[in-house]
Amino acid sequence: MKPFQLTAAIFCLTLILIATGCTDQKETPIETASEQTTPTTTQDTVTISGQNLTVHFLDVGQGDSMLLEIDGKSMLVDAGESDQGKVVTAYLQDQGISTLDYVVATHPHSDHIGGMNEILNNFQVEHFVDSGYPHTSKTYENMLKTIDQKNIPFQVAQAGQKIEFDPAVDIEVLNPAKTYSEDLNENSVVLKVTYGTTSFLLMGDAGLETEEHIMKAGYNVDSDILKVGHHASRSGSGASFISAVSPEVSVIEVGAGNDYEHPHAEILERLQKASKVYRTDLDGTITVTTDGSTYTITTEKTGTISSRNGAYTSTDSTSEESETPGSAKSTVYVSDLNLQDEWVRISNTGSSPVSLNGWKIEDEGSKHIYTFQSYTLNAGTTVIIFTGKGTNSATELYWQLNDPIWNNNGDTAYLYDNSGKLISKLES
Repeated sequence: MKPFQLTAAIFCLTLILIATGCTDQKETPIETASEQTTPTTTQDTVTISGQNLTVHFLDVGQGDSMLLEIDGKSMLVDAGESDQGKVVTAYLQDQGISTLDYVVATHPHSDHIGGMNEILNNFQVEHFVDSGYPHTSKTYENMLKTIDQKNIPFQVAQAGQKIEFDPAVDIEVLNPAKTYSEDLNENSVVLKVTYGTTSFLLMGDAGLETEEHIMKAGYNVDSDILKVGHHASRSGSGASFISAVSPEVSVIEVGAGNDYEHPHAEILERLQKASKVYRTDLDGTITVTTDGSTYTITTEKTGTISSRNGAYTSTDSTSEESETPGSAKSTVYVSDLNLQDEWVRISNTGSSPVSLNGWKIEDEGSKHIYTFQSYTLNAGTTVIIFTGKGTNSATELYWQLNDPIWNNNGDTAYLYDNSGKLISKLES
């Protein structure tokens, strides 16, 4: 296992950005945690301004991106994968947005910040809010460099703070805690947004660990609309937490036919029992508009379909995903990556065997490359490729390396076919 190596450049840049965010502000857009010594434990009510608050849950495939708008102000939370940056940019421009008052990166995984550079290069950004937990990926490093080059005010979020987006909208930071988790997802920036009597809980990729911490800290998580954590993976949305949130509506940002099988069936069932569920893979972009007391939900594919007091009439959030016959991309993928034990697992969920002869597995930066030799992955089976030495079998292959290669503090496994086309990747 490679030791954590945060380059001097990125470390210094992070310090510079944090210092800039703390000292170069003409105003104090985020109240410090000390200004709120105890979490709110009753339902928040914010005086409404006569304007509508609109929250857009953008369809960016297997990733997250949300836009908040009120009274000419706008806030973007996450920007999807790198190939979705242009999609998010076009959507914002369609809303007539040229300046973003706030941009929030919930955590540095690529399905949340991959499109950030596109945003930073196409819009005037007044404030950038980050989880503050550094990552070794090139995506995160490039994002920080762009922030520095454009001299964008940079702040690190911490539980107990308030984001001063608009006087009529209360935005409370519930996570990350003062002590970071070793899991990037659990350091996600979690926001509770309240306008009048209508509230949203935006969970990023936070899971069970964060849910437990937030509830133990005494925060009021009761919310009307829940942006479900981590694409409705079983790593989050615990029964006690969903009960405490008691959402009327749950929104899952998820890509159709994704490699992770999100949303996981048991979590989807739990959410459907507690609330009306909308999914970007089925409903497209989902928009919630509220005047502070009532709200209306509009979906890209089916139009205006529900309100706070109305009957829900949307299509059921279940579907069968079709598979292109003979398409290796739709059936073969990186299903797991164990950084500590040094192995990567490849799965074939299709109905036909796939020859992996000449296919390659690479780590971040293509520093290490494994090439399959005369190997066929049968339908419905998996193979594990270990870094070390050993005897190959039908289910286990060995890289035959003397030293570990995977970075314990975060790495990505890439799977390419024999033509060099990227078939799948998994960030861990």
